[in-house]
Amino acid sequence: MLTISQLAAHIGCTVKAIRVYHRRGLLAEPERDASGYRRYDAQAVIDLARIVTLAKSGVPLARIPSVLDAQPDEAAGEIDRIDAELRDRIRELQARREQLRQLDRPDRLCLPPEAVEHMERLRELGLSEHYRRVVRDGWILAFALAPDFARAYLPIRTGLLDDEEYVAVQRAYDAAMDWDADDPRLEALADAAIRLGERMELPSDLPDFAKLPRETVDVVTGHTEVDAPAWRRLDEIVTRRLAAGR
Repeated sequence: MLTISQLAAHIGCTVKAIRVYHRRGLLAEPERDASGYRRYDAQAVIDLARIVTLAKSGVPLARIPSVLDAQPDEAAGEIDRIDAELRDRIRELQARREQLRQLDRPDRLCLPPEAVEHMERLRELGLSEHYRRVVRDGWILAFALAPDFARAYLPIRTGLLDDEEYVAVQRAYDAAMDWDADDPRLEALADAAIRLGERMELPSDLPDFAKLPRETVDVVTGHTEVDAPAWRRLDEIVTRRLAAGR
């Protein structure tokens, strides 16, 4: 007969684990001897060995009785179900590991892979870190608040990075962050932005931005960490010219 410490040492688990198995009803709890110690027989060794093997294999404690008490054909089915759950859990953990590896790159945080690729293209084009941070935060907001629109529109924006005129406008907006609100170059930039918008052909099946809740639109379009008077002035010029039909 073995003490609880001896039983734990032989099977390779802890005394605490055995007590948990007792509380869960997985392992029968023997009577105490005259000295007040619980003594475990051969059957306890067999039962504990099976429990520990299942637990180490990833079988949840709550599911162990259904495996131990099942007939051979039933046990196989139960193991298959647990195996499928473990595979799902493994995929979830792998996804978390992949996300964890991205945490040292702020431009990747909270963004799907296709948006990360888009941000990398902006870096390759030489756009400033400050400008890329503004764009990144815009995509984070879009994917959080209007994911369908973001997923539909992102490939279009990425494709435009091969368009010289589009890239030129982006570079000009980047530079304009440091311009004064009365900088004469803003008029030409507004013209360029309007011309670009007029020749862009968007797919007809894009989600309708106008159908988004007003508060969502305000948050997505209104957020920027940069205080750029020139950008505000650009918006005013473009809005006025569009309203007047240029």
